[in-house]
Amino acid sequence: MLILGLIVLLGGIGLLLRHPPRAKKARTRRRKQAASLITIGLALALGQPVQQKVTGPKAPVQNTAQAPAKTADATAQPVAKLAMLTYNGEQEITINNNDPAFSAHELSTAKGPWTSFSNLDQYNRAGAAEALLNRQLMPTQDRQPLTFDPTGWHNKRVHGTWLYNRSHLIGFQLSGENNNPKNLMTGTRELNSPLMQAHEDDIAHYLKQSPSHYVRYEVTPVFRGDELLARGVAMRAQSVGDHTIRFNVYIFNVQPGVILNYADGTSRLQ
Repeated sequence: MLILGLIVLLGGIGLLLRHPPRAKKARTRRRKQAASLITIGLALALGQPVQQKVTGPKAPVQNTAQAPAKTADATAQPVAKLAMLTYNGEQEITINNNDPAFSAHELSTAKGPWTSFSNLDQYNRAGAAEALLNRQLMPTQDRQPLTFDPTGWHNKRVHGTWLYNRSHLIGFQLSGENNNPKNLMTGTRELNSPLMQAHEDDIAHYLKQSPSHYVRYEVTPVFRGDELLARGVAMRAQSVGDHTIRFNVYIFNVQPGVILNYADGTSRLQ
């Protein structure tokens, strides 16, 4: 962690020392990014735990009943650390020993099922999406075609199939949410299906077993700095009252045989 911390720290200092842009907003944004990197670097070097807020609304958007007190502008997931990870061949890894670590308050079903989505940030990127899932939220109509292009959307065919999917954070089959910009990110085919979908299918199967089944769920796209293509996605879920559904994972947004430019979503064959 010391070496990683020093690398991040030097990156922040280098960003701070670069020739400043002319626009005032751009200068302010760069200073904030540099300060964030320096803070993260020092924390990593000193062995301190790092957590980072995911930009979102002060008042969450709900589909049904009002969500509990925790809003979608923050996540307990170690976003800053996850953003600095490098893919080494294992596309899905566990977080916090696979423990989703929702509090008793977060698992409350008193207000019924709900969904909550972060506002798009200054770069138009989606943030953390949360839900208390139940069979009531599941769609009763077929999904319609998607038209919104999330950040990093530079799609093309690779090896006979499309490189990217418009990936739902809270899956359509779980919530009925479809063409919602706050619920979409650019994800590789490999990230979206089979990896994310495998967890969504498990949750959907559990919910269909009983109208009294609930699952607390959170999905957070993980971006590095001001990049437009997410480095990966953090997913955690816990069924209420039992451990049938219980996981906390991070999935790298990669595609075999393709080199991705996370700055803008462009790509080239390896």
